[in-house]
Amino acid sequence: MAATVGGVLTLTTLTVAQAAPAPLTDPAQAAAIADQLGSKRTAGVYYQDERLVVAVTDQAAAETVRSAGAAAEVVEHSAAELSSAKAELDRLAGIPNTAWSIDETSNRVTVKLYDGVSGADRSRIEKTAAGFGDAVDITEHPGCLESTAYDMRGGLGIESDFTSGGTNWTKTCTAGFNVQNSSGKKYMLTAGHCMEGGAVTWRRRSGSIPLGRAIDWAYGNDVNQSDYGVVEYSNSDVSPYGTIQYRDGSEGHFSRSASAFDGEKVKRVGTMSQDRVGMVLATDATVTYTDGTTLRHMIEASNCTVHGDSGGPLFSDETALGINSGGSYADQPCGDSDSQADRSSFYEPVYKVLS
Repeated sequence: MAATVGGVLTLTTLTVAQAAPAPLTDPAQAAAIADQLGSKRTAGVYYQDERLVVAVTDQAAAETVRSAGAAAEVVEHSAAELSSAKAELDRLAGIPNTAWSIDETSNRVTVKLYDGVSGADRSRIEKTAAGFGDAVDITEHPGCLESTAYDMRGGLGIESDFTSGGTNWTKTCTAGFNVQNSSGKKYMLTAGHCMEGGAVTWRRRSGSIPLGRAIDWAYGNDVNQSDYGVVEYSNSDVSPYGTIQYRDGSEGHFSRSASAFDGEKVKRVGTMSQDRVGMVLATDATVTYTDGTTLRHMIEASNCTVHGDSGGPLFSDETALGINSGGSYADQPCGDSDSQADRSSFYEPVYKVLS
């Protein structure tokens, strides 16, 4: 039988072999492939020309990566080797005006020495780096490394002044999530209705520290009937962090954004209140507020919220989910344990704003 249809089998095999796999676009899947291959055969995952690249140390690993739809680059140093080099350098941590990290795109541990590093400290770093050959790259940079005077996290209060009816007013809202573009420019996400009336220049509520100006916002008037605002940071003395701050001063960290799903356990933080005990009730809700504004494709959650919490973050573990827009009983007390059973709140999905 094989002899009879051998030509057909050969043709079919060639056709299948030539079919290219669908391009891999999920970094989590690329990271999973790297984890499966192991730290001695891979050296990180990164983007190059908007395509995911998995660095590998041998051709067989490269074929595994390519068959999954990701680009593969064969490099000299493995993740295990680079991590070992960085771990040795970390023993020297505490030398002022120094910084080092694993740069996956160059397949090196990059060490940056700024002004003020003594000759003795420089020698200590160079001696440690020498043991790893060209896996460590040392460069010199002008200036000194200094901490910024002010930090900015999600959940903190923000304020803006505006004039209505000849009277000056101050509007209070909440910072949602800090994000950045491909160039590293930082922005803050908050609620779009906070910008109404000309409230577009924002400052941190604590200390009245200037933050920046809104460059984009929508409140029911865009094609998707959304509620989001994007504030561009312009104060160089402010350091935006990828964290949120609970009301007790502790922090939560974020590494990704995603769509919410029904029944997911979620937390919410605002400048006026917080509710860390809640769940997603719906992922595609249409809501009309008392002012007649209709919003679509909103997340509905059981968490309570009050006035001033608008713009605050909704999240699950390290995943950013939504930006607070409003809710029921917003004029009544709200907390982690005293939420009313029939309270609900609504959120603009973060992934919609990012896209």
